[in-house]
Amino acid sequence: MELLLILLLLQVTAANSFSREIENSSLRQATRGKSTQWVGSYELDSLRPLQRTKRTWVITTIDVQEEDKGPFPKYAGQLFNKKSFNTSLKYLISGPGVDEPPEVGLFSIEDDVNGHVYVHRTIDREKTPTFLIRFDIEDRETGEPLDRPLYFKIKVKDINDNAPEFCKEEYSITIGEDHRKDEPVFQVTALDKDEVGTANSQVSYSISMQMPTADGFTFDIDPTTGSILLSRCLDYQTANSFKLLVKASDQGSPQLSSTATVNVAVEDANNHLPVFASDSYQLQVSAGQEHPAVLRLQVQDKDSPNTPAWRAKYRVAKGNEKEQFAIETDPDTNEGILSIIKPLNYESDSEMRLVISVANEEPFFLCKNGIVMTSDLESTNTTVNIKVIQSQRAPKFHPPLLIVQKEDSMKPGRVFRKYPATYPDDVPSKIKYDLAHDPDGWLRVDEDSGVLTVAKDFDEASPFVNNSLYTIIVQATAQGSPPQTGTGTILLYLSDINDRMPSLLAPSLDVCDKEKRTALIVQAKPALVHGLWGPFTFELDEDSEDVKRNWTLGRNFGQSVELLMLRSLPQGSYSVPIIVQDRQGFSTRQKQHIRLCFCPDGHTCRDSPVPQAVMGLGGSAIGIILMASLLIPAVSNILLCRCLVSRSKSKAIVPPQEGEQTLISYNEESRSSFSENCLFTDYKTLQARHLDYLIQRVEKTLGQKLYHQTTLEDSRDVDEPRRYSEEGELEQSDSPCSVSIVSEDLPVDFLNTLGPRFSALEEICQKRPT
Repeated sequence: MELLLILLLLQVTAANSFSREIENSSLRQATRGKSTQWVGSYELDSLRPLQRTKRTWVITTIDVQEEDKGPFPKYAGQLFNKKSFNTSLKYLISGPGVDEPPEVGLFSIEDDVNGHVYVHRTIDREKTPTFLIRFDIEDRETGEPLDRPLYFKIKVKDINDNAPEFCKEEYSITIGEDHRKDEPVFQVTALDKDEVGTANSQVSYSISMQMPTADGFTFDIDPTTGSILLSRCLDYQTANSFKLLVKASDQGSPQLSSTATVNVAVEDANNHLPVFASDSYQLQVSAGQEHPAVLRLQVQDKDSPNTPAWRAKYRVAKGNEKEQFAIETDPDTNEGILSIIKPLNYESDSEMRLVISVANEEPFFLCKNGIVMTSDLESTNTTVNIKVIQSQRAPKFHPPLLIVQKEDSMKPGRVFRKYPATYPDDVPSKIKYDLAHDPDGWLRVDEDSGVLTVAKDFDEASPFVNNSLYTIIVQATAQGSPPQTGTGTILLYLSDINDRMPSLLAPSLDVCDKEKRTALIVQAKPALVHGLWGPFTFELDEDSEDVKRNWTLGRNFGQSVELLMLRSLPQGSYSVPIIVQDRQGFSTRQKQHIRLCFCPDGHTCRDSPVPQAVMGLGGSAIGIILMASLLIPAVSNILLCRCLVSRSKSKAIVPPQEGEQTLISYNEESRSSFSENCLFTDYKTLQARHLDYLIQRVEKTLGQKLYHQTTLEDSRDVDEPRRYSEEGELEQSDSPCSVSIVSEDLPVDFLNTLGPRFSALEEICQKRPT
């Protein structure tokens, strides 16, 4: 047993001796290869067996602070190895910050005997926070390493040189007016580049400014997370946007901060119910008839127009058990349009009561004690009392819905519009007019004529103006037993709706000087929006005495109307106000500017800058022209007929031609002279002298008209101006049968007036003495 213990002791001793040899060999190899490969202390530890060793390296604190301004080189710390007591040694330093990036040449050992470490320039901690540096010790004479290398981490001391930074300088967000207090509005984040976990990088948030600031701050912010919250309810009508200045601060010394702007747009929500303009309505209708749009119900809503919070939804809550009524929303005015879609019975439905309910498209909410709450109250009501009368036809307005735009001329005392009603089938009946609905008293109506005049200036701020629209209802009552009543509705727009109004095709015209009762053609064109052509109705605005004395309207051709001069007017410029109305009820007052001027050639104003008033060809003008060309030989025969002098002086009757747009008048004396002097003329002699000339002139006229008509038909979307030719008188002559082709040139309107003139000529020439 003792022998066994002795052998075991010898084995352990030999093993220890062998281990130390391996350690020394590994140390030499690691030291020699330090220029190509670093060996960490943990690696050296793994090469030797586990045993306690004495620490030989001693390092004082190496103190390096960022942004230190020097002077440099500056002492940072000292190395010491215990083996320096017995040997002449040399301290060495290497690695990042010394001879390797980053920051090559930042550190050095200026005194390699005593191991003093120096720093050579300013350091930015945010760029390089630490340096892992290797320290070695070797024999100064042999260069052999005397100890294991030491790896030491130099940590750069942080100072508070960075303020927190937001991701963006400005943010823009939108929230609803019904946003709740417990729901975050938005979250901002700011980052600080200083050392994490220190006061220098700890960020807190605050709101330093809010605009507007009526009654204090509306927003709060969590100082730790940066979440923005509401402190109370929003009110779109009070403030529809906010500007917040959010501040982020660190806790370092000195404390640094930065700001960011948060723009908050508030979107209107439904916190105002629609309210009917009247608590009740009275309606009288005829039995046995459907009545579309019999009543328009107006509501007021303080929410933003044309939003779900403002748009109204109507329904008949009570009284529509038989489904005789329907109600819909006018998308432009937000009014409710009530219609009777099934005829009412006088016996069973003589008096009815409807309850109309209105709500918004968006649910209603309210704010109570600073908290947003939904409400069960979502609608308001009104009543419509209906009296059904026996089916006797009531007066009707034309059109039933008149749409007018505010005009500068609409001043107190001026005529607004003529809005007459007629009794069905033109049954004579005395009609009285009154205003059934004009809540702000803007108009007056003549009870006998129905002429509406302006009572006071139109005020857009009126509480009865809804979305720039003011509604007027005119009532016409026919005297009888019982009295019959009809209504017409006027929608008065205070905003610009010119694109929905008809207008004059040529607002300015030049006209050759005319005699009285001469017709000028005024043509209208449709609105840009719907582009529906007529028929149009035209009305002369007779608000001016000069207009009533000088002008009147003649025949209406659907797209145009005759404008007649009541008396001969001197040359100059005239402005004639004309009210144009399309078939949808859009009515506008336009001014037709007319310049009566001198025409040297009888057809064109001198230096005319605007279109001439012209005579247009009819729809079948080409056919008429071709027929006229075929009739030229016959016309020549009539002109060159054998005729005898008629002893009697008689008037030629010239029938008006359908579609003509000017008045055709003849001088009686000219016709009498023509009749008395009509003589026989040799056909062959006159033919040689005049027929060629006649054909040339007619061909020229036909060519002009064919060109004009072709131009019109090739571009029907362009309305060419029309010119009215002068109506000349028949000249006196000793040879009346040939005077019209030799004494004067043929007028431009020769073909237009050819028929009636030659009808008269033929009548005269065929009268022979018995």
